[in-house]
Amino acid sequence: MVKPFAFTGAKRIVFGRAAFDGLAGQVRDLKGSRPFVVVDRNLAATGIPGRLDALLKDADLKSVLFDRAEAEPRLELADAGAQAALKAKCDLVVGVGGGSAMDLAKAVAVLAANRGRAADYLGLGKVPGPGLPTIMVPTTAGTGSEVTFTAVFMRKSLKKKEGMNSPYLYPDVALLDPLLTLSLPPGPTATTGIDALCHAIESFTSINASPMSELLSLEAIGLIAENLRTCVHDGGNVEAREQMLLGSLYAGLGLANAGVTAVHSLSYPLGGRYGIPHGMANTLLLPAVMAYNLPGALEKFTIIAEAMGEIPDDLPLRESACLAIEAVETLIEDCGITETLGDFDVREEDFPTLADAALTVARPLANNPRKVTREDAIQIYRDAF
Repeated sequence: MVKPFAFTGAKRIVFGRAAFDGLAGQVRDLKGSRPFVVVDRNLAATGIPGRLDALLKDADLKSVLFDRAEAEPRLELADAGAQAALKAKCDLVVGVGGGSAMDLAKAVAVLAANRGRAADYLGLGKVPGPGLPTIMVPTTAGTGSEVTFTAVFMRKSLKKKEGMNSPYLYPDVALLDPLLTLSLPPGPTATTGIDALCHAIESFTSINASPMSELLSLEAIGLIAENLRTCVHDGGNVEAREQMLLGSLYAGLGLANAGVTAVHSLSYPLGGRYGIPHGMANTLLLPAVMAYNLPGALEKFTIIAEAMGEIPDDLPLRESACLAIEAVETLIEDCGITETLGDFDVREEDFPTLADAALTVARPLANNPRKVTREDAIQIYRDAF
């Protein structure tokens, strides 16, 4: 018997080389006339904001640029963006950049439409109604935010990360153009790519996975394993970038429907307390969490190993499953990621406090194939150290 399931995501997905050139048409289709454009601060050097402005001007669309998006965005930026959008009487929001810019754009859209405060919308189902129409344009292949119902923010005063989670955050259009990812340097390409792999593996092994989410998550694992190394070491390879962006999209749809697991619960405190970027935090924890989860998902780990190019042959089930962890560790190494928790000033005596914080990030832990106790969380941090 197939367990009943529902499947959701962005209302429309547009994928392809030069898809970005159709941005103005997407704005028009959503009846937008004055878009509020949220972009990453670091995009200025890429020429993408200039192209975006030209595309909209050529279509006689007057846009308002909000270029304050930052890595691990502060919650206050969402309120500031919403106020700016309201003041300019914008009727649509475009997010261009990595996950932070898109999360910020999604939050601005619901805050502006509902005239709310960002702090009041944190948690699950706290957004009271639909937001302004939204178009998300990723420039990295990693976060999947263009197709999810989540926006994550830093609360610096509390040294923690929290998220808005609501169906009203699903974008109206996800516009994915692999050509926009060509300028991403090797380091961010690697960590965002492993972040996408983390989404795919977590959603595939989630206890809430469905046949449909599993199809996408597993395909994502294969695409990422096959193409990430090339993207890191030959960033101008358009074919590899295209396949990697497709893998990130599939992983995002997987996580939007099956959820993530313990990696995300344990990574949030690392971002909140030490400012470790989200992709890096997930990368540091993924192998250790996989090792912990192994007994609870032996068959799925064997499938992951095969998707990543390993050949279990006639190995016993547990040994076959262990190949998945080895494949992930090898991929991380091949991508040049050598950092450890210690490189970010995390100390062993911090582990109990981190574990306590991780256990408050309850939704991902509820999806995990093995129950995680405080002692388990401490040991996972120790194993990742």
